[in-house]
Amino acid sequence: MIDLIKLADHKQIFGFFAEQLSYPDKQTFGHMETEMGMPPSIMEQVEVYWEKMRQLSMDEIEELYVQTFDFQKQSTLYMTYAKLEDAKERGQMLAKLKITYEMYGLEITEGELPDYLPLMCEFLYAADWIRHQHSEDSLKTLVAVLEDGTYGLLQALEKQGNPYFYVVKALRETFKLCLEEEVGTL
Repeated sequence: MIDLIKLADHKQIFGFFAEQLSYPDKQTFGHMETEMGMPPSIMEQVEVYWEKMRQLSMDEIEELYVQTFDFQKQSTLYMTYAKLEDAKERGQMLAKLKITYEMYGLEITEGELPDYLPLMCEFLYAADWIRHQHSEDSLKTLVAVLEDGTYGLLQALEKQGNPYFYVVKALRETFKLCLEEEVGTL
């Protein structure tokens, strides 16, 4: 179970993930020299990602992004697509995510799907969900979709030897840091 206070402590990092997983431009890599207060386990992955991206030109990065996320089903940025494709359950989950965003004042533009990974990260970064009465239930669903979707994405990126593997791994490591500590029983 995710600890909402710990998740809130890492809000800035989710903004970084949203930026890195969106279509790249020169500004995307403007933070490459900044640590941004990331925990060492996260920063370690980010540094490997940056090192691999520094070896590519901007044109190569753009091509890599399109080839990775737009043309391969297993490495899509739509977190429910690989598992549910166009099933009825996916439509229900998309509706549930959209309602979650609207509940916190985030409006999704026409044509944007609510399971888009950069959008989900942007929500965790920007929305004021920490004091909201429905946060526990709605964020539990959102994080479950993220964890499930990024698991398959991580595996696909690893098989491809893709630099984006390290960003997704860092995202998943961030969720691990946000887990509630279990109270031991005697």
